[in-house]
Amino acid sequence: MPTEKPPIVIKKYANRRLYHTGTSTYVTLEDLAQMVKAGEDFVVYDAKTGDEITRSVLTQIIFEQENKEGGQNLLPVTFLRQLIRFYGDSMQSLVPSYLEVSMNNFAREQQKLRDQIAQAFGPGTFQALDDHVRANMTFFSEAMRMFTPFAARRAAAEMNGAGEVRMPDGKAVEGRPGEPPADIDALKTQMAEMQAKLDALSRK
Repeated sequence: MPTEKPPIVIKKYANRRLYHTGTSTYVTLEDLAQMVKAGEDFVVYDAKTGDEITRSVLTQIIFEQENKEGGQNLLPVTFLRQLIRFYGDSMQSLVPSYLEVSMNNFAREQQKLRDQIAQAFGPGTFQALDDHVRANMTFFSEAMRMFTPFAARRAAAEMNGAGEVRMPDGKAVEGRPGEPPADIDALKTQMAEMQAKLDALSRK
């Protein structure tokens, strides 16, 4: 019966040097990061005490990646703040399992999502989509607020006899009382087209 390959043992010495027992060489945090990306499993032990310190070393790798010059940050500040708040909270014990399941599901689906988007829109779509979202974040935020029932009722209530609607940002949009402005209709059309594309992707 085939057995699962045992994890590679990494020893960390007092001088912070990391020793790869499999290759009998010293490695860096960047080397360990590449091992993780390649799917190589390893455990890290304190060379002096024998304690397992894999978690702390992996945390150091994340810290290095997040602070790498020219690198891409994966952890939003809001997420980090919320994570810190969970320490000592009554829900703390549930957080690790929740994050593990969420990341496993995301890892399982990411390649399928990449293939579908690349097939539908071509290579480089992810970067273009990210740039587009960043450039239009304010627009999307206002659009979503306009489509909520509360904002719709507020806009209708603020329509005056001259046919003006005061939008959430205070901008006046012309229109007849009781009818949505033309800009809203155009936005609805764009949202419908976007939804149609997403529906087509989900059927593939």
